[in-house]
Amino acid sequence: MKDRRIHIALEARRLSLPRRQFLLAAGALLAGPLPAIADVPVPYDPSAMPPMDSRAAFIDWMKKNRGEDAGFLGQRWDRFQALIAHKDVWDDRDKRAYLMTPREEFVTKANLGRAYEWHYLDIGYGVTITGPHSVARMTNSLEIKPGDKVLEIGTGSGYQSAYLANLTDKVFSIEIIKPLAARTRALYDALISRGYSEYKAIHTRNADGYYGWQEEAPFDKVIVTCGIDHIPPPLLQQLKPNGMMVIPVGPPGAQHVLKVTKHQEADGTFQVTRADIYNGGTLSFVPFTKLEGDTIKGTHSGP
Repeated sequence: MKDRRIHIALEARRLSLPRRQFLLAAGALLAGPLPAIADVPVPYDPSAMPPMDSRAAFIDWMKKNRGEDAGFLGQRWDRFQALIAHKDVWDDRDKRAYLMTPREEFVTKANLGRAYEWHYLDIGYGVTITGPHSVARMTNSLEIKPGDKVLEIGTGSGYQSAYLANLTDKVFSIEIIKPLAARTRALYDALISRGYSEYKAIHTRNADGYYGWQEEAPFDKVIVTCGIDHIPPPLLQQLKPNGMMVIPVGPPGAQHVLKVTKHQEADGTFQVTRADIYNGGTLSFVPFTKLEGDTIKGTHSGP
């Protein structure tokens, strides 16, 4: 840790950063994701399927093809069994997406030992990485097909988009917190350089996600990872006909995760249907904040 602080201090001096900027940058780096844990020895193959019938076979296959740590792979497998038992993942492509995504790369150093726990974890900046069960159920509910264009609102740690990149090669993600957006983009780029070429599918921007990404619309699927008390009209407008969105809707700390489908009728009109993917159960998500100018101020929920 001492050596890392010295390196950061020297880099700050080289760049002539003011003291406050140096402290913010150092804090983000020291709290951020760990340095490289694995390097991928085999080129990514979207059709390659890791074994799903044996813990030992899965670990051996992943070590050989992905170069990942056996300890984390064992934790990933054990959480996989819990996902299946709780019916949070059911489609084979979504099972593969979970198993192929190294969650340990997206948590902070302080939480590395808890990467595969059930609950959400702090990632700094007042936000969290969503728990694996919620990520799996929300993603599987979207029925993502190869080639689908998917918009994520709330890049956060980057784990959700990494998961999506194992389902489609068109992922667009928006993060409102500027330094977090930069940190996660740098993480994707570092992982790509280490062989996780599937993350080349992830396009990111720093913006207010309430308004979507008009330049890239329309989208086949939209996933929102922050809570709000209504469905943002711009996101609904940017959905393709018969497109789907999953979004936590409700008051702070008690959101229902809705699957929203935009049906196109024979006469060209649209009908929106909603289904609760937790059958009435509620979860707590970070709030859907908003930008006023360049400043995050308040939320997009009502008073």
